[in-house]
Amino acid sequence: MRTFIKSWIPQCLWILRSPSRSFHGNNRLLTSQIISYYESINQCKKELPEYFNFASDVLDEWARLEKDGRKPANPAFWWVNEEGEEVKWSFEELGSLSRKAANVLSGACGLQPGDRVIAVLPRVPEWWLLNVACMRAGIVLIPGTSQLTAKDISYRLQASKAKCIITSDTLAPAVESVLPGSQFLTSKLLVGQGRRDGWLNFKELLVVASADHQCVKTRSQDPMLIYFTSGTTGFPKMVMQSHSSYGIGFAISGRYWMNLTPSDIMWNTSDTGWVKAAWSSVFAPWICGSCVFVHHMPQFKSEVIAETLSRYPITTFCTAPTAFRMLVQHDVSSYKFPSLKHCVTGGEALNPEVLAKWKTQTGLVIHEGYGQTETVRLQ
Repeated sequence: MRTFIKSWIPQCLWILRSPSRSFHGNNRLLTSQIISYYESINQCKKELPEYFNFASDVLDEWARLEKDGRKPANPAFWWVNEEGEEVKWSFEELGSLSRKAANVLSGACGLQPGDRVIAVLPRVPEWWLLNVACMRAGIVLIPGTSQLTAKDISYRLQASKAKCIITSDTLAPAVESVLPGSQFLTSKLLVGQGRRDGWLNFKELLVVASADHQCVKTRSQDPMLIYFTSGTTGFPKMVMQSHSSYGIGFAISGRYWMNLTPSDIMWNTSDTGWVKAAWSSVFAPWICGSCVFVHHMPQFKSEVIAETLSRYPITTFCTAPTAFRMLVQHDVSSYKFPSLKHCVTGGEALNPEVLAKWKTQTGLVIHEGYGQTETVRLQ
């Protein structure tokens, strides 16, 4: 299946306009100017640039400001798990590691700009690294949830004509079971400690990869991401997003719905296979220079959520309405969330009773949003 649902950016009509100038090579911008520049494009006050790449034009700009001491000291990425392990990357470290990862994709995996890659991974740091690496290499990333079956994986491989699949030790056997029908696949990348015949090991390759990588000069409307819809009315359909539709399109949502600044730490609990992870765990926080916080939870546990909000300086929290319902049933009034100041939700209707109970138990309001796989967040 090669038909795409057309990406729609309702916040502005700039996606339909003719690009007039390039943003590549602009001089260093001040912190507030970075956010304001992309916000003005969303508001149709400035033209969509002809060339845009989120990795080089946004993330690398934050890295430069960070290096010069003109950005708050927040990390770019902060990952924890229940065993007490932590991973922290500055924007500069994210840049270096993602360049190495881009070299793995274009070198060992033999991928070219425009090639498609399916990534089916849990909430591990490598998922974020590979997101940025694909942007740098001009490779189209297709995320998938870890709940995919062998049949689901086979369908996505055939429909997308992906040349590479990246997954964990757990899902590798499911991929192998459908390989006879995957004529487009040329490489398989394993993110884990083990080794499998016919698979490349990402961690091993990353160690020896060069950090010297020239970002591909992508046009604003070149494909960057493909998400499959949930398939509630038939087979899942591919939805393409360009480098600018998400890379620039979330400036408004990040600043006004999520209320993010470079001093904030954003925690979104969405599974990496769903589009909400791209919205609230990649583009919106990073275009605002905020820290992306991740807790690697295989299963949702109300007590772990509450303890994490108490222990870490998380300022902005996003989870599904069902999760908020579970939290208020757990009764979080006995916990102290000293840093939390803004809560958002989406994906399903928020029960007014849950909204009221959360306000009673925490003193905070939940700001509800609506969006679809085909869109950014709607106002």
